Amino acid sequence: MKQIQKILISRTKKYYVRDIEADFHTELGFIRKEDLKNSKPGDILETNKKNRLYCFDPSFIDQYQKIRRGAQIISRKDLGIIIAETGISKKSIVLDSGAGSGAATCFYANLCKKVYSYELREDYYKLVKKNIEFLGQKNVSLKNKDIYQGISEKNLDMISLDLPEPWKVIPHAAKALKPGGFLVSYSPCIPQVIDFVNALTKEFIHLKTDEIIDRQWEIAERKVRPKTRQIGHTGFLSFARKIM
Repeated sequence: MKQIQKILISRTKKYYVRDIEADFHTELGFIRKEDLKNSKPGDILETNKKNRLYCFDPSFIDQYQKIRRGAQIISRKDLGIIIAETGISKKSIVLDSGAGSGAATCFYANLCKKVYSYELREDYYKLVKKNIEFLGQKNVSLKNKDIYQGISEKNLDMISLDLPEPWKVIPHAAKALKPGGFLVSYSPCIPQVIDFVNALTKEFIHLKTDEIIDRQWEIAERKVRPKTRQIGHTGFLSFARKIM
């Protein structure tokens, strides 16, 4: 899968250009390859139908939105609260388990110093590997490994779990996290949340469990209303912190 070379934006839509060696066709007309190759960020390119598109170099989030998906991913609204509550940064070393399509792994890798990623299923492991390569991320160590059997890494700042039975990881996380490190579990169902929180050992305190609802609004002059389609329940996030 080729990386995105250019982003073209109209007033209502975003276009991803992977090949600047060919004319780029849209319903608004086509952009000549010569114009694409010679464009700079902020340039306005005109189609053969005289429609104007704003041209930019792709950012991480543009590339990220085009990764391949297999398993259901943790949504960006949920990743946002994980990052905000744990404060992971360019100094952080984190582990993501139950990588699935690799969305969380890749998002953490854009922020953190080092990311370890565990995925038991070989087909998902291969998919995560392709997405990491697509984004050109060099700070990810991907392992085809069952986290229920243990964690090799130590002194971690955060462990993120997207697993059917996250409580099985708690004893391993207690050994792998540094004091003050965070253990975050993403679960779609409340019984999983209950079992995870109730299984927390004396090394941890349960900080909170969140459900994030994203309600977007339509704004057209003075006509303002919530959008009909909203991003409602995706999962529950339980945050625990190692205290000893």
